[in-house]
Order: sequence, then structure tokens, then C-alpha cells
Amino acid sequence: MLFDNHGRPLEYLRLAVTDRCNLRCHYCMPEHGLEWLSRSELLRYEEMLRLCRLLVELGIRKIRITGGEPFVRKDLMVFLRELSRLDGLQEIALTTNGVATGAFVPELKALGIRSVNLSLDTLDRERFFQITRRDEQPAVLNTLEQLLRSDFSVKINAVVMDGLNTDDLIPLAEMTRDLPVDVRFIEEMPFNGGDHTTTLRWNHRRILDTLQQQWPGLTALPSSPAATASEYLIPGHRGKVGIIAAWSRTFCGTCNRIRVTPQGMLKTCLYDNGVLNLRDLMREGLDDEALRERLLLAFHSRHKDGWAAENARQNDPVHESMATIGG
Repeated sequence: MLFDNHGRPLEYLRLAVTDRCNLRCHYCMPEHGLEWLSRSELLRYEEMLRLCRLLVELGIRKIRITGGEPFVRKDLMVFLRELSRLDGLQEIALTTNGVATGAFVPELKALGIRSVNLSLDTLDRERFFQITRRDEQPAVLNTLEQLLRSDFSVKINAVVMDGLNTDDLIPLAEMTRDLPVDVRFIEEMPFNGGDHTTTLRWNHRRILDTLQQQWPGLTALPSSPAATASEYLIPGHRGKVGIIAAWSRTFCGTCNRIRVTPQGMLKTCLYDNGVLNLRDLMREGLDDEALRERLLLAFHSRHKDGWAAENARQNDPVHESMATIGG
């Protein structure tokens, strides 16, 4: 097993394959979009496979493919086929907005992928357009239907945004009555590529209070040590609801995740500004053994939590887009 300098196991890689997206969500990027990375700035698929192989050899057991939106990158399925053949890799998961995912559901299942996180912040079509600036809700709901029909484990991720979708908490949670889904409410974070206030009116406590007012019998469930979500069961419901305190950072002490951005920057915490440029090291010709040593050094110099990582940024406050970090 692979451990960091605080004794926490590192088992989970979140790999962002692109910064591009077919939506323009408020909490992820500015309305005008971003200055997209050029192809040469992105990690090539063969570079990603090399990194994944080395990390699996070191102890990573789960890889989640993120973006941007993964399915806007050409030949993603070719990459996933190769990734699925890695010895020692126990699980591949996906995070997607669902706009272009539906057509790939059968092949994803054939590759053994069973876990998909689907971004869906509202069930109201007009509000969906207001949040994402695109009228793509029917495509997302179609993808959800296909995933459930194919027996995928589906988590619905909803970012809670003051003044935009707080009226959607109850309707989204109500989905768990008849559907075998986990609906997870996420505190909004300052990762939208522009100005962002760090005042958070809808934190994890207020979200939980809102759910408990609707369902007084809401029951807390036990969670694994490295879980990011506090999970709850509504009596009589098939699915579960969860709350992720992404800005309050209540789960940092047991984090087992690392991230690699689309341009190959290693982040050992969501809130750091990158600790190792893996793309440049590979393109400079570093061999596998030297790359392993650099990775281990980074893992053994990890910040204690997200607050420490943010403080270490000094005059570089958190402002980047989640599309360039990896969702």
C-alpha cells in the first residue's frame, strides 16, 4: 500500500483528461468559457497510461476519469479500453455531465465500468439552462435512464448554489424514493475561473437542516474512513442522500485521493496549486524509476488538510476553474 506523510493510504486517482466542456456551469467556469489548453499542453493518452501504470504499481487501486467533460475528448473510449487492461487496477469510475454519455453506456458496461457520478443540479429545465447556460437537460436525463437500466451504480452530484437551486434540494432528494441512486449535495467551492466570494451561506449544516425539516426521520449511515460524503437514509426510500462538505473540508483528515490535471500537474490536495509537473518531467525524458522517486517525494510532503494547502498558496488565492483542476 501507498501512504502519505500523515499515515493516510493513497488509493484513489482522479485523472482529468480534458479542460473542455459542453456546458458553462456557474460554479465551474465564467460565462464566456475559458482559454482552452492547446493539444500540446494536454497530457497525451500514452502519457496518461504511463502515469496510471506507475501509480497502480505504487498502490493506487481506483481511477476516476474526470474533466472538464471527459466525453468531449476524442478517442476517450480507446483510452478507457487500454486503461481497463492495467494489472492491479481494481476499479475505473467516471464523472460526467451526461450530455454526450448516453451513446457510450453499453461499451462502458462491457469494459467493466460500473460506477458513474452524474452532475445534475436541478430537475427544472429552465433552471438547468440558467445554471449551465445550455439547454441540455433532456440529454442528461436520458443518460441517467440508460445508466439505471444497465445497472450502473449512479451518484447524482448537485452543487448547492445560493439564489440558484436551493429550491431543488427537496425535489432532487425525492428522486431517491423510487430510484436506486445516491443524490449528493455539494457545498459550492471557489473554483469557477473568476471572482468568487468565500462567504458560504449554504454549508453542510444548512443543507442537512433543510433535509431534516422535510424528513424528520432522516437517518445517518456509517461511512468508510475515506468517504467525502456524509450519507443519510430517508425512511421508505430506495436510494440515499449525501452531503459533501467540500468548502468546509470536514473530511480532509482521512483523504485518500490525488489528482492529475489535464496538463499533467499533480495535486495532492484539491486546494493546493500543484506540486509536481508530471507532463514536463516525462517529456524531459525521466525514466520510470526517477519518476517514481519524484512521485513518492510529493506524496511524503503532503499537506495535512485543505486549509493548510490553501494557506501555503500565499499570494496565489484559489480562483482556478474546476475544468482545469479535474472535477
